[in-house]
Amino acid sequence: NFDQAPTGGPLSQGFDYSYILPASLDMPPYCYLENDQLTELPTGFTPGNKLESGYTGPFWRPGLMSPSFDFVNVLPTFTNKAIGFIQKQHKSSNPYFLYFPMPAPHTPWMPTDKYKGKSQAGEYGDYVMMVDDAVGAILKVLDSLGMSKNTLVLFASDNGPYWRENFVAEFNHKSAGEFRGMKGDAFEGGHRVPFIVSYPGKVKAGTVSNAPTTLANLMATCSELIGNTAPEFNTADSYSILPILTGKATIVKDQPAIINISSKGYFNIKKDNWKLITKLGSGGFSSPVEINPKPGEPMGQLYNLATDISEQHNVYNQYPEKVKELTQLLEKIKSTPANQKIKIQE
Repeated sequence: NFDQAPTGGPLSQGFDYSYILPASLDMPPYCYLENDQLTELPTGFTPGNKLESGYTGPFWRPGLMSPSFDFVNVLPTFTNKAIGFIQKQHKSSNPYFLYFPMPAPHTPWMPTDKYKGKSQAGEYGDYVMMVDDAVGAILKVLDSLGMSKNTLVLFASDNGPYWRENFVAEFNHKSAGEFRGMKGDAFEGGHRVPFIVSYPGKVKAGTVSNAPTTLANLMATCSELIGNTAPEFNTADSYSILPILTGKATIVKDQPAIINISSKGYFNIKKDNWKLITKLGSGGFSSPVEINPKPGEPMGQLYNLATDISEQHNVYNQYPEKVKELTQLLEKIKSTPANQKIKIQE
């Protein structure tokens, strides 16, 4: 019902301004919302572009579309909006927070003409180059306004790449590097992503941390930065990484474990160097997705990431006590109310 304002959007979550899509860029309706108001009614219709190659290339679903909506111009539009927001905030002395979840390089992979063929890694690689330039444009405006020195910039991804084996062969490029799997999988390639920080004067340039963390930890981190103002129930699953960023710690204090869930519902839990996946198979897009164990075969997967970061050697049957320990910890975390911190006794 386009006559009613949407609910549950950024404005109802505390944001003062928002410019968003209703869903992913490959999901209808294809239109923009500014402060919960449509900038243009989606009175048109697109039959979609459902390719035989699956969720790759210029793929999008059929549905309603605003007459002037153009997939190619979506990333430039959002980048310009972000830059305009920063320029406006520069005129004020108040601190600000900008959350810029890019629509790229998600499908449809549709870079502008400037980037086509530049990466030697197909449309996906070209789109990633376009993302890189968008980030550069934002950093450039921060520099030009003299805001870089007192601005914390965080860059990350919400999941690993959707990169099939045929792309590896075609472009001689492993988008997930040494990690097994891809987006949606329980394997590391599904959720181990870049995390880059710039905070001049607070975070030393060129430093590298191997401390495992998650994007959920940004809530507690930002809260600590501004004086721990967030209620504890809002940061129950979040642990500040500020001491790591500033070089005062090497591990995330009090973080009991890291848990991820694949697109098919496979839980995996990581503690120290060990990782347990509760079932066999990728649990996502990679084949085989699901494997039913035969008698005597492991019921799940256990990997020592310190020696097997590519998850090639399942040692589930060799370390039953470690499987038991991680299974019990997973169940404890799952059974703890969402608004309570996990209490772990060492």
